[in-house]
Amino acid sequence: MKSSETLREFYSRILPGNDITQLLCCPEVGHVNIFSREQCARVTPYSRRDYYKISLIIGEGRLHYADRWISINQPTLLFSSPLIPYSWEATSEEQGGWFCLFTEHFLQNGNSKGNIQDSNFYKIGGEPVFFLSDEQVKIIEPLFAKIKEEIDSEYVYKYDVIRNYLQLLMHEAMKMNPAQSFERYNNASQRIASLFMELMERQYPIDGAANPLKLKSAVDYAQNLNVHVNSLNRALKTVTGKTTSELIADRLVQEAKALLSYTDWNINEIAFCLGFDDSAYFTNFFKKKVQLSPVAYRSKVV
Repeated sequence: MKSSETLREFYSRILPGNDITQLLCCPEVGHVNIFSREQCARVTPYSRRDYYKISLIIGEGRLHYADRWISINQPTLLFSSPLIPYSWEATSEEQGGWFCLFTEHFLQNGNSKGNIQDSNFYKIGGEPVFFLSDEQVKIIEPLFAKIKEEIDSEYVYKYDVIRNYLQLLMHEAMKMNPAQSFERYNNASQRIASLFMELMERQYPIDGAANPLKLKSAVDYAQNLNVHVNSLNRALKTVTGKTTSELIADRLVQEAKALLSYTDWNINEIAFCLGFDDSAYFTNFFKKKVQLSPVAYRSKVV
């Protein structure tokens, strides 16, 4: 599992071979764009995104979150947040609708009141899925079409107009009842453990000081997986017999041994890349796990 998909990675995924630089211009405005869902991948990877997204889903499929999933079999309005990792799996050939992605900076640039993360459909534990009636589709779909029209226009204040349409979409959702038909995985512990192991392995191997370890603690992993740290610990203990911290420490030791054996980095460099602020802490950690100091271990294996 990727820890987070950036806008650049998103465009590389859906528009391979295209010049992405032009699409990411105007950082002072923030970023917004809209696409037909006919361009949507049938399966998207389970990950966080660095951007917000509002989707009108026409077609059947499944939305997967860390410990629950929901079947989509009617027109649906979906709100996706950088806080919540998820994946999409289409189950019908016919896929239509729209998706509009934007950054928080874009929305707040218009001095919108409040924090977008406070919206119930964007916050952790919120309700991001809304099933639509035919009448609601008639209200929602034209708003996406209007956003597309503005993005393609030369109107000098088009971004202000788009912000208003995004706010309208959110307000229309606030009038609706969110979907309640989520289902829990039969073996949620196994799924959480698999996602944890995949996320952890994505951090390795460490290839230099420019790419140090980002996730260092059980809390870091729990936040990235959008599960409570206690739930993560229970799941890993059930499946592996070890706690989150023990698994993190084991993988750290494995990587430390590789760096000591196959690189000429000094101990300070290795400690920094593995997330230790002080090389003395790294030395104590390594010695406790291996019964040798990093220097002694390197001398033994090299």
